[in-house]
Amino acid sequence: MDHLLEIAINAAIAAGNEIMCHYDKPFEVNYKSDDSPLTIADRSAHAVIAEALKITEIPLLSEEGKHNPFEERKLWKRLWIVDPLDGTKELIKHNGEFTVNIALVEGNKPVLGVVYCPTLKTLYFGSIHLKKAFKLILKDNSASLGEMLQRAALLPIEQKKQLLTIVASKSHLNPETSEFIDQLKQQHGNINLVSKGSSLKFCLVAEGAADIYPRFAPTFEWDTAAAQAVVEMAGGEVINTETFFPLSYNKENLLNPGFIARRKQT
Repeated sequence: MDHLLEIAINAAIAAGNEIMCHYDKPFEVNYKSDDSPLTIADRSAHAVIAEALKITEIPLLSEEGKHNPFEERKLWKRLWIVDPLDGTKELIKHNGEFTVNIALVEGNKPVLGVVYCPTLKTLYFGSIHLKKAFKLILKDNSASLGEMLQRAALLPIEQKKQLLTIVASKSHLNPETSEFIDQLKQQHGNINLVSKGSSLKFCLVAEGAADIYPRFAPTFEWDTAAAQAVVEMAGGEVINTETFFPLSYNKENLLNPGFIARRKQT
């Protein structure tokens, strides 16, 4: 598992470097059938990750790759679930709030997760083997996993907050999510509402900077798998609002239900 984690970390960093090669250059924005944007940075990051993970011989489900039929996927004992560039809208806006996401899923559960924000050079990672999650500001791209663990901060990080902190989407704050936030306001009085792009919302929960991240707008498995692993390894939870169990993966329908991510209670 440590070997796979190191491969995933290196793949995420390499993909982040590839994205940054396009970040400050003019690029064309295309749109998929669901009107979500697609850029050369998305496609290039996917190619980098697919090549890096090939050595593991573990099947890959990527937002920008081939989506194998469920009749084939259901036979996979484990798989990588990848979003090569989560937050393409944030990339287009040039606000820096986008991430690379790589998860290893076994038995419908994410057991390893890597989230990398290339503009901040900030890496979040965790695994069921380590039973922990970490945050690391990168100084270089060549450190081993052991060296990273020595320098990384264990999550959650102690926070001094007086108000309940809720983190929400910058681009997808729908009426259902807004209503849930209003209910929390009624329960807790004053709250601190933070707006953030991509899977960085989960990462704020994992590190303790936010208490809760509610999401009732549509997401896909690749939007959540890696970050869910980080949140869970940090002691938090990501709960399906329909079943009240953790989000599960490699389903026939790759759409997620609504979910609530909560930080570790202290």
